[in-house]
Amino acid sequence: MSAAAIIDGKAFAESLRTRVGGVAADFAAKAGRKAGLAVVLVGEDPASQVYVRNKGKQTLACGMESFEHKLPADTAEADLLAVVAQLNEDPAVDGILVQLPLPAHMDEAKIIATINPDKDVDGFHVVNVGRLATGLPGFVPCTPLGCVMLLKDKLGSLSGLDAVVIGRSNIVGKPMAQLLIAESCTVTVAHSRTKDLPEAVRRADIVVAAVGRPEMVKGDWLKPGATVIDVGINRVAGAEEGKTKLVGDVDFASASAVAGAITPVPGGVGPMTIAVLLRNTIVAAHRNMGLALDESVL
Repeated sequence: MSAAAIIDGKAFAESLRTRVGGVAADFAAKAGRKAGLAVVLVGEDPASQVYVRNKGKQTLACGMESFEHKLPADTAEADLLAVVAQLNEDPAVDGILVQLPLPAHMDEAKIIATINPDKDVDGFHVVNVGRLATGLPGFVPCTPLGCVMLLKDKLGSLSGLDAVVIGRSNIVGKPMAQLLIAESCTVTVAHSRTKDLPEAVRRADIVVAAVGRPEMVKGDWLKPGATVIDVGINRVAGAEEGKTKLVGDVDFASASAVAGAITPVPGGVGPMTIAVLLRNTIVAAHRNMGLALDESVL
């Protein structure tokens, strides 16, 4: 069997950003203003700072407004809630994203619950979680929505396929399962307590690994020809002493010899997350202004 086809998330994300940019220009012409995304960063977490900076750059590149609110790590929870309340009321802001993780003295669930669900472009509010579960229009977390976009681009219809999602987090695993159910897949959610995990994975046409354990899923776990979406981003020791490298939750070398198609790490799912955030923001802008949008163009 030949090596698996590589699913190029970087290229797909670039094409999605281009489409978002076209829709954003059309929105600005109709609405008399640009769509706006507000990002709130509390503290000095280096990874979060890089992520927020990239979001800002890509938001502007797509022809949307970027509003950044940077607060010190010792900000009182009440002050953060006040910032969120202000953004809820601001007509220039269509999407609100509070960068996680928050400092330990803050209640993440309480902060997320304060965001207007119609501006919750991260899709974490319980109202949007409920909308996803019941098939109503809302906002879906960016990473799993990006995964489904990559799967449909590669496979076309997903109807009737067996899918295994490894991991049950609120951010990836659970919404991923809901999205695959909506695509008429037969879905198994596997996790650390699953008995005979390799056997569960071996039945699947689609494997989504989102468990946070480096190279856990081996090639001999896979059904030949399966499509593998690796959500994991793990930093491990590199070949040279003192150097590190990024690997996924899937052992790429052995899996790519068995799978039909696979996402690499880096360059697979990662680039999709911000691109889908921008997509959710332009969708929110249309809904907030009562403007029609054919969301299938995105």
